Amino acid sequence: MMNEAMSFTLSDENGNETKYETLFTFDSPETGKRYIAYTDNSVGEDGTISVYASVYHDSPEGAQLMPIETEKEWRIIEVILQELAAGA
Repeated sequence: MMNEAMSFTLSDENGNETKYETLFTFDSPETGKRYIAYTDNSVGEDGTISVYASVYHDSPEGAQLMPIETEKEWRIIEVILQELAAGA
């Protein structure tokens, strides 16, 4: 797992841009995929910071974020987030 001190900007379907900060990336031996967890530092109704996750592909055309497709993948990410929160 790797902490990344970087940010990136994504545009939605309406062209609105949002800046995100990378929290960490990691490779999962279970799925054979690389994941990225990131935040826009917005705060939800419950007072927690919003965190997002995607499958991360680095390609010659640039980095691509793809949706997480299975419950197994979400469980892997949730466990890592819980471990990080417990260690904080």
